[in-house]
Amino acid sequence: MKGILGSILLIAFLSVSFKPILKTNLRITILNELGNAEDSVEVTLYTNNNDYRDNKNPAVPMQYTDVKGRATFKGLEPIEYYIHAQKGDKTNVGAGVVAGVLKKDKLNKLTIIIE
Repeated sequence: MKGILGSILLIAFLSVSFKPILKTNLRITILNELGNAEDSVEVTLYTNNNDYRDNKNPAVPMQYTDVKGRATFKGLEPIEYYIHAQKGDKTNVGAGVVAGVLKKDKLNKLTIIIE
């Protein structure tokens, strides 16, 4: 009986003493107008509409998408982000600009089309 009680107490202690392993992350997949993944797309996150429109004060450093069209931003705050994606003359302006409030300690996923 003592062994079972000790195990329960240990599990309870461990469950409240460790922080979650996964932080709040955002994986953005960029597709072109044909639905194909686009690599080497510049993806920038902003925390407000004014910075997004002025293209200043990014929330985190800009990233390029990989060959699967993905860019993953790690360790973000669970807030709403404005997203600018651009490759040459193709952008997401006019569609798919705002990511809703991110779920805390989860891998949030979003797909954006550039045209």
